[in-house]
Amino acid sequence: MKKLLFIAAIIVLSSCQRDKGLDWFSTAKAGEYFRLVEQVCNSDNGMLWGENLYGPVMYVDNRNRAIYANVADKEDNLKARDGIFTGILPKERIITNNMIEFGGVRYAMVPLPETEDSYRMVTRTVHSLFHCFQERHGLKPSTFSTRHLNDRNARLYLKLEWKALTYAIGSSGETRNQAIRDALVFRGARRELFPEAITDENKFENYEGLTTFTYIKLCTSGPEEMRKRILEYLDRIYQNNSYAWGYGFVHGALYATLLNDKDFDFKQIQQSDFDLGKAALEAYNVTLPEVCRDVAGSLAMNYDIQAIRVEESEREEMINENIRRIVTTFNEKPVVTITMESPNFSFEPEDIHFLDTLGTLYERLRVSDNWGRLAVDEGGALLTNDLHTLRVTAKEIVVEKTHLSGAGWHLVLNDGWQAVVAGDGSYNVTKK
Repeated sequence: MKKLLFIAAIIVLSSCQRDKGLDWFSTAKAGEYFRLVEQVCNSDNGMLWGENLYGPVMYVDNRNRAIYANVADKEDNLKARDGIFTGILPKERIITNNMIEFGGVRYAMVPLPETEDSYRMVTRTVHSLFHCFQERHGLKPSTFSTRHLNDRNARLYLKLEWKALTYAIGSSGETRNQAIRDALVFRGARRELFPEAITDENKFENYEGLTTFTYIKLCTSGPEEMRKRILEYLDRIYQNNSYAWGYGFVHGALYATLLNDKDFDFKQIQQSDFDLGKAALEAYNVTLPEVCRDVAGSLAMNYDIQAIRVEESEREEMINENIRRIVTTFNEKPVVTITMESPNFSFEPEDIHFLDTLGTLYERLRVSDNWGRLAVDEGGALLTNDLHTLRVTAKEIVVEKTHLSGAGWHLVLNDGWQAVVAGDGSYNVTKK
């Protein structure tokens, strides 16, 4: 009997430990950040976009899924405590820095960072609030794809464009005007190669790029800090192995910064595929050649094209090495295979590695779908290029009814779904 009580105590203690939230956050801390974000939004008070961006906000603790909201939901899921509305986010809902419908209210959801960072907390909140603004005004785009940015030539032109935009943001007068023209030539050359992707590029640059511009503009002390923050962000994105899911976060912000210096009225943006590059061309009175690729090659010599080519060659070597490793891990060894139906992904752009025909490797990933919820923290997950099939390694797999876990990941299945064993020790997630 004593042994049973001891085991039960261990189970209870381990459960408490598992459900323990972040030490640095509390209802009092939530109240502080709600007030701080409201002050930021009130300082702008609609000057940028025509309305005050502040509204319902929901902070969520990734560890225990605890919710801290500034307003109550309409279905009484959240309970008032110390002036904050608290509850638990259902396991089937994905935690992401975006808008969420919860209890009849549209909240700006903000995942809490592991350690306190005031700038990160405030910018994440404004980020999500702006996505709510886009949703309200029909500025959230339909699905889009910028996979063409994994092509070598597309990356070369994009990097050249970024270097020219960096010169433009850090200069003035005729030097700035020339750099802006060069950037638009590189942009035009890329779009001549991939004309079918122009609308998708515009959508990405508007949806995430204008979001980045907005939170940096509202959360910095002035133009100097604003430029510094945006260029620091560009440095991080520049290092990414794949630009398909990352470039838009900073690209639209770069053009928006240049437009902001010309007192551009952002309230005139009324569609999700607005062309920020074209707006910059008009604002700075730039004239482009009839065919941008005719002059892009000679301009590239001014932006260290040889160094960029070396970077791309090193990237290709790394991809080839990763492909050999991934083939072994995800194609030859036992794996868990999941078919995507209506997935909702959450990831960081720097965690993505494009692997040519094999698909895309996500080092860390959160995804929810009709089948349930998957969290990958180590080991990676491989998504095919058609976005249809996701694989994780079956190494160290443990299957417990609706919960599967393996080396660096765990999966919770919804009712009506199961993991079926294949002959080679692999598993397929299927409907019962």
